[in-house]
Amino acid sequence: MSDDFEIINKVANSGLVNFDISDLVPKGKRLGIDIKDFLWEGMILREKDFREKIKNIDEEIYKDAYVYIYCSEDVIIPLWAYFLITSKITDSAKKIVFGDREDLEVLLMHNAIQTYDFSELKDKRVLVKGCSDEFIPNNAYVELVEQLKPLVKSLMFGEACSNVPIFKN
Repeated sequence: MSDDFEIINKVANSGLVNFDISDLVPKGKRLGIDIKDFLWEGMILREKDFREKIKNIDEEIYKDAYVYIYCSEDVIIPLWAYFLITSKITDSAKKIVFGDREDLEVLLMHNAIQTYDFSELKDKRVLVKGCSDEFIPNNAYVELVEQLKPLVKSLMFGEACSNVPIFKN
């Protein structure tokens, strides 16, 4: 028996391109603004008090941040209230959305996928990585398939050792 043997990386030789969707997640801090904190007794929007609290927001806190505006209480908030908060921090924040943290992530991933140049994957066999340390909204995978289907030769999901074929062109 010979001690000479060669380890062959079949995945590397397969022509399979690994695509990690988490590479598209925009980097930067995420901050939420709970409108409840600007309400009188956490329940009532009194315009004068509300405007004063908005005026006192430290815009530097939101510098280069992705911001989501929400209300954790079940109260009626007039639409202009969101206008005021947004107008106060819009020069500092990278992006502001109405909704919760997940709504923010969905929009950020949507923008990232829509602006990404996928041309390097044309006519390739692509494996979309299945696990990530980043939170990836499910909608991002749907949008990714929309972008890749007309472009790639085949698409798989998971890991090289255990993947799920999605389609072949």
